[in-house]
Amino acid sequence: MFNEIFMSDFLIYFIGLLVTGVIAGLIAGLFGVGGGIVIVPILFWIYTSLQFPDEILMHMAIGSSLATIIPTSIASSRAHYRKGSIDIDVIKKWGFGIFLGALLGGVSGKFFTANELKYVFAIVAFIVAFNMFIKNPLKFSNKFPKSKIINSFISLTIGFVSSLMGVGAGTIGVPSLISLSIPIHKAIGTAAALGLCISIPATIGLAFSGFDVPNKPPLSIGYINLIAFFIMFPLTVFFAPIGVKIAHLINQRMLKIIFGVFLIITSTKMLISILF
Repeated sequence: MFNEIFMSDFLIYFIGLLVTGVIAGLIAGLFGVGGGIVIVPILFWIYTSLQFPDEILMHMAIGSSLATIIPTSIASSRAHYRKGSIDIDVIKKWGFGIFLGALLGGVSGKFFTANELKYVFAIVAFIVAFNMFIKNPLKFSNKFPKSKIINSFISLTIGFVSSLMGVGAGTIGVPSLISLSIPIHKAIGTAAALGLCISIPATIGLAFSGFDVPNKPPLSIGYINLIAFFIMFPLTVFFAPIGVKIAHLINQRMLKIIFGVFLIITSTKMLISILF
């Protein structure tokens, strides 16, 4: 039944993935937040329209998004490294914690219900939207923490929550780094590199944890849909640098407000889908 539904609506699915890849790439380049925060909600609504089981919709959207972030992070990291905008010291302090947190999130993903994952995504997206609305980024410290315990806690949390959202390190990592006194260009570049520490272990974890789940979209390995991956990732990689160029040409303040409104609408729709 599900194969028949999928094949009959494949054109809609294909076009939806193309549009998602383009938008995600542009958003990643424009704001440095990573394309996952766009990919997850759009994939969720696409899978909803294709009438796949409610209990796997968010898991499939999150897993497919994380797989797409792997090549995007590699391309973005290389570009930022050439510009000298990656803080290697932060990578050393946060890399393992983020990797471990993401692996735990990926492996434990199947134990979270679809509604619980929606709550996680919606709440964090609201916070990101709030950050888009304020003019000056929040700062909690004038110095980057030296404590191993503090850095371990922060990095584990970023890795775990990001993997449950299906996003790279940009969504939570960039504002976190800025709040800890890392300059914005360094924060964006460093988060791009840390995205690999999230996307690789979380993708592997979700591939294994969803391996025996029935009624998945065709050509899926666990909670990773290969069709979504192969259509979206070339577009995100191609359009991310274009987003960077556009960011220097237009009013960033207005763009952030528009994107913040998009996140609020998306999060609200997710919460409504839980309640009704």
